[in-house]
Formats: sequence, structure tokens, C-alpha cells
Amino acid sequence: MPTSEGWAQESAEQDQAKTEEKSQKPKEFVREIPTETSVVTQHEVTVNGETIPYEATAGTQPVWDDKGKPLATLFYTFYRRTDVEDTDRRPLLISFNGGPGSASVWMHLAYTGPRMLNIDEEGYPVQPYGVRENPHTILDIADIVYVNPVNTGYSRIVNEKADPKQFFGVNQDVSYLAEWINTFVSRVNRWQSPKYLIGESYGTTRVSGLAYELQSSQWMYLNGVILVSPTELGIERDGAVDAANRLPYYAATAWYHKKLSEELQKQDLMEVLEQAEKFTIDKLLPTMARGAWASDEDRAEAIKGFAKYSGLSESVVEQYNLDVPTRFYWKELLRGEGRTIGRLDSRYQGIDRQDAGDSPDFNAELASWLHSFTPAINWYFPNELKFKTDVKYNMFGPVGRWDWDGDQTGENLRQAMAMNPYLQVMIQSGYYDGATTYFNAKYTMWHLDPSGKMKDRLQFKGYRSGHMMYLRNDDLRQANDDIREFVKQSLPADGTPAKYE
Repeated sequence: MPTSEGWAQESAEQDQAKTEEKSQKPKEFVREIPTETSVVTQHEVTVNGETIPYEATAGTQPVWDDKGKPLATLFYTFYRRTDVEDTDRRPLLISFNGGPGSASVWMHLAYTGPRMLNIDEEGYPVQPYGVRENPHTILDIADIVYVNPVNTGYSRIVNEKADPKQFFGVNQDVSYLAEWINTFVSRVNRWQSPKYLIGESYGTTRVSGLAYELQSSQWMYLNGVILVSPTELGIERDGAVDAANRLPYYAATAWYHKKLSEELQKQDLMEVLEQAEKFTIDKLLPTMARGAWASDEDRAEAIKGFAKYSGLSESVVEQYNLDVPTRFYWKELLRGEGRTIGRLDSRYQGIDRQDAGDSPDFNAELASWLHSFTPAINWYFPNELKFKTDVKYNMFGPVGRWDWDGDQTGENLRQAMAMNPYLQVMIQSGYYDGATTYFNAKYTMWHLDPSGKMKDRLQFKGYRSGHMMYLRNDDLRQANDDIREFVKQSLPADGTPAKYE
């Protein structure tokens, strides 16, 4: 029988064992992003020989319901030049990407931001992965905030009872983002700053709707909207117009891959596109509009011209009745070489399981872009901006079945311009973009204001690359310079009244 001292010793040993066992159990935690947080770091970047000091804030800001309770939180990155004393005249650029489930990573880490991908001169991935200084960033002339809508980047729904449908639709998206922007602008005290929206791809739908929503519901007036690789913005172009508008893009792509006649290949791209556009408007579209009632002569001329500028055979064009789908074109143009071409940037080539078929197995350009962007952004936030989380960074996030009903964003933008004489619009497009083609972007500009009374406030810029034209170094420089010029010329002189004469 143990003594009382033995019992005490045994009890102490048991208590120690329980403590050790408890300490070895993993801590219980939920992998979630804080509803509201921020991390601030200091940096420098050299632009045109000038050293620009700046502050980077990586953080989250809530989306509230009508009772002031958080429904979701949006992750953002805000870059502010720190050697500017008077921010009242300092432009603020609010940046979105598209998808609609895409994170705001593409323009952030490859276009306007102070850091850019480690890629080659044409935009292809190189190792080691990472980022480097962006000597073309527009941070010299504007502060920038990159916003990630719900379920993109680190942004998440934080109230499990929240209905996701209130976020995932054309008009829903615009509504909650306008409220979020109002709060952000108030928090950073930038109501007096000239304000600009920039959106890429579906982001152009987003910012076109926001231009009107901010003015009509938040009473926040803008100086400019920049549409990078714009969508159709709800402007109708079905039938013959939709089919005919593809040809100038086909001409650009065929020229790049040297599939045109020797005569056309000797000419510069812009000369070829001028001819292809004229043929499209003057010959192809009228013939396609007449359909089966087009004369045999007109039909034969249209088929011959389509083949001439597309790099396809006349027999293929005829088999499709002049309505050649883009997916087929991406498969067909280089079929003889056993290659496909990219959707968003047709300079990129892919390899399919078999050469037969009417569409590529995968998007060659997107595979290349994800190759370089994903490791870079996942390294950048924790290492340079010191924002650390176990939450996955969604390059493309789950946004459910997107509600497209009521897309009148083109008309929204027109009305915002009509309501605000200061507001100007610039469109930027890559000639090799097969998803949101440059000629459709021109068509959008032509039909955005049917009255023609605001033509002097609309401008188009084209580049010799694709959907993300800034991945090509020459276009990165030129496109950022175009933004600089757009911002400068859209800033009215002090005391200039916003009125129509």
C-alpha cells in the first residue's frame, strides 16, 4: 500500500502527463479573413528617373447590410505617394479586373502598380518567379486602390446567413461596390480629389455601371473612366453585326502568324487593319445583312475578301456562310502546324491532343499567365506588403450563376457622361484579343452615344498585343503613358465650371 507521499507523487505525475497531452492537441481555429484589418508598409519606385516614395496599405474593409452589420469583407491594396502635401488635386484611381470572378491581380501586378511580374519582353513566364520594380507605373501622377469584389482575392462573405445572390449579378455588383467606394473615399479623406475608374474585361461592365451609380446614388462625380479590353456593355450587336465584327481581329491574328498573302504581309499591321475594317463595313456587313437574298456576285466577293483577310480558305468561309466562330478560328488557323492559338491573346500557341476538332483543348494564353501571376501574387503580399493569412488567394473565385439581367451599363455610362460635363472616357484594346476584340471596342465607342454630342470626350487606343496588352513591354510603357496623358487632359483648369455652353 503506497504512503501518502507516494500518492502525492503519483498525482503530480498524472497532472503533468495531462498537461503535456493537452499541449500536444492542435489549437482549434477557423481559417477566415479578418472583417477589418490593414497593414501599412513604406517603399520607393523610380519612374522616368524620379524616385517616388509611397505607402502601401493592404487590408480589408466590410460590406454592411442596412442595419450596419458586416455581410462581407473586401480585400484591397492602396498605394499613396507620400511626398505630396496637397491631395485635393491628386488624382485617385480605383481599379477593378473582371471575370466577373477575377481578382484584381492582373492590372495590379503587371500594369499600373509600382511592382510588376518577372516576365520576358513579350509577357511570357520566366524563372525564378517573382516581382520587380515597374518603371512605368502611374503612381507618379495618381494614387491607386485595387479592389477585389466578393470571393475574389482574399475577399469573402463573413455572414453565413448572407444571400450570395446580393453580390453576384451586374446590378448587384455595382450597388454594393458603390457603397464600399463611398466608405473608402471617406476613410482616406479623398472626396476633393479628381477620381477615375479603370476596369479590364468584365471590369469595364463594372466601372461603366459604377460611373452612373456613384453619381446618382452616392453623389460622387468622376473625371474619367478607362475601359481596358471592354465588353459589349449591353449594347446590342447580334446577328450580322456580331459575325462581321470578328474579321478585323482575324486579320490582325493572321498577319501576326504570317498567314496572309505576300502582298499583305509586306504591309504594316495598321495598313492591313485599315483595309480589313473598310471591307468589313462596306462589303461584308451589307452582304451578311441580306443573308440568303444577297446576290451571287456579292456573296462571292464577300467570301473571297473574308478569306483574304482571315488567312482561311474560301471553302471553309463558304461552309460557315461567312459566320466563322472564334473558337473554330483558334483551332483552324495553325492546324497545319499542329498548333492552336490563344483566345485572349492570339500570339500564344498551344498543343492539343489531336489536330482534328473545331475548338482548342485549352486557352494557351491563360495557362501562361497563371503560370507567372499565381506564384508572384502569393509571394508579394506576405513578403513585401507583410499581409499574411491562411485564406487562399482566389485568382478566380466562385461567384455562382451570374445574374446578367438588366445589363444597361453602356447606357449607364452614357447617362453619367451626360450628367457630368467633366467626365471623359478612354478605351484601350489589344489587336490580338479574340475575346473582347478591338473592333468591337470601336463599335462600342461608336454606339455609346448615338447623338454624337459627346464624341470629343471619347477616345480609343490600340496596341500590338492581346487582352492584357500591358504584358508586352513596349505596350506597357505606351499604355501607361496614354493613361498619364488622359488624366492630365481630363483635369479641368482651376475654376472651370462643369457646364454645357
